[in-house]
Amino acid sequence: MKISLWKHKGIVPYVLALFLNAFTDLGHKIVIQNTVFKIYDGHEQIVMTSILNSLILLPFIFLLTPAGYISQRFSKVQVMQYGALAAVVITLGITLSYYQGWFWCAFGLTFALGAQSALYSPAKYGYITELVSVDRISGLNAVVQSVTTVAILSGIMVYTFFFETSLSENYECQGDILQQIAPLGWLLVAGSLVEYFLTLRLVHTYPLSLQSFDVKGYLNGSYFRKNWDSIRSNKNIFEAILLLSLFWSISQVLLSTFGAYAKSTLHEDNTILVQGLMALAAFGIIIGSFFASNISKYYLHRGLIPLGSLILTLSLLALPLTLSLTLIAGIFFIFGIGGAMMIVSLNALIQSHAEKKELGHILAGNNWVQNISMIVFLSLTTVAAIAGYESVPLFWMMFGISLLTTVWVIMRYGDYLLWLFFENLLAMRYEIIPIGLHHIPKHGSVLLLGNHISWIDWILVQIGIERRIGYMMERSIYDKKLIRPIMKLGRAIPVSSTAAKDAFRSAKKRLQENEIIGIFPEGGISHDGKIGKIYPGFQIIAQGIDGVIIPFYIDGIYGSIFSRAPKRHVSIPSIVRRRIRIIYGEPLSMDSDAKTLHEAIIHLKETYGSK
Repeated sequence: MKISLWKHKGIVPYVLALFLNAFTDLGHKIVIQNTVFKIYDGHEQIVMTSILNSLILLPFIFLLTPAGYISQRFSKVQVMQYGALAAVVITLGITLSYYQGWFWCAFGLTFALGAQSALYSPAKYGYITELVSVDRISGLNAVVQSVTTVAILSGIMVYTFFFETSLSENYECQGDILQQIAPLGWLLVAGSLVEYFLTLRLVHTYPLSLQSFDVKGYLNGSYFRKNWDSIRSNKNIFEAILLLSLFWSISQVLLSTFGAYAKSTLHEDNTILVQGLMALAAFGIIIGSFFASNISKYYLHRGLIPLGSLILTLSLLALPLTLSLTLIAGIFFIFGIGGAMMIVSLNALIQSHAEKKELGHILAGNNWVQNISMIVFLSLTTVAAIAGYESVPLFWMMFGISLLTTVWVIMRYGDYLLWLFFENLLAMRYEIIPIGLHHIPKHGSVLLLGNHISWIDWILVQIGIERRIGYMMERSIYDKKLIRPIMKLGRAIPVSSTAAKDAFRSAKKRLQENEIIGIFPEGGISHDGKIGKIYPGFQIIAQGIDGVIIPFYIDGIYGSIFSRAPKRHVSIPSIVRRRIRIIYGEPLSMDSDAKTLHEAIIHLKETYGSK
């Protein structure tokens, strides 16, 4: 039985430290951003906000190699401890700048906070894999994303509230504003200090590499090429990094332009209201993160990636079409939900596919690509603003980019999206519990063979299994107009009495390519719920294949409206869900005969089935 995520040693101080890290970093940015909002208008405001955001991002580009090296060379706990201590020093300098009214100095120290974050980031995210096992990575990522989002939300609201309430009408320049809100600097310092003390309570980890840093290699680009090769070597990782980059780049453009849009189009100049509208995206991220974690309870469900991208695109379509503050609030909230589905899934995908010895380099490379992308988007935003373009054309441009991304993502992960839809549709009515998933190999050829009880067995067996199952199914069903497109997307193999050999050859070829094939060897849906005769056709497919047969037994679906039971239940109290279990047995050899398979399925029924 899994222990609670919160009972893992070191989780609580780690999560709290991440909260304060994000809360403090954002606090200073919000102070400067609100100052810019009060002093500048129109395209000047967009340009200044874009430059401010760029100062945070540029260190992630310049410090790609050192950040990756430090994360691999030293204990990740030590990196976080020294990073938090550096934040204390930087926030003291920022506080001094506030009291002296040194706007440009405070503006420039944003770059220092960005550098601290750039060196800190690979260690804090890489530490996830050292705290929990692979099957808990998505869960902890959801927690980290939610806590970070709560910190961002809290930072926006707390610092904006104190900024607005501390400010009088008597100011003429940026320095006057900073001097009026200067006590806020001590809140930054306090946050950094508490963060540092929390990092002292983290579970100690050890360095992964003893290799020294080669300054020459850094300057001549050899280190960069190594990082680049690390992220390019795995297609899944590289695609995830590109998708994350697009999401954050689009978000940066929205953050940089919405203030000017609110001031010129919505006629709102209250920073609490403007920042509050954008902060609703953070609420959406919290909800979306836990939804993503729940969906990925058995494995990282990639169907969340296209679903999240689709939600983002629809949000961007709606934003420039309304002037209602209520609707805009809802749009930002939904935008956050879609974003969370993507970022939780994509971050977990990167961490789970990266080799441990390469993780620090890959996470640093991830930061580098994301920040290059964001800088490019912010630069284009700045150029567009200088050229006289207002916020709305930029909104439409982001919608177009998001739409193209969504089309590509659906083409890439459309089958996962299909299964996500079916699984959650059934989950509204049934409690579906896979048992014995550990028996199914992560790689290699697998034949899944079991009883056939209902029209939805093909969906039930897929639930909980990350690998996509190619089913053999009756051609007369496969060829139905509404079903055929779905079956083609799911790569089903149609079989009929006149073309059985072709179907068998196709299934055999897929097994030779180390895929997983599902067959219901009874040849039809049971009318009485009992296990019928097992036909030996599967043996032709399995012959000469290096792999395993996994028997399964579906329990609890007989009697439902999807079964062929004489008396099928239609209405049942909504608070009661029918419990369905799919029980997977221990692997059998590929040369097992029909009798052996029948006995294995009977054993699963007698051992685990409903009495």
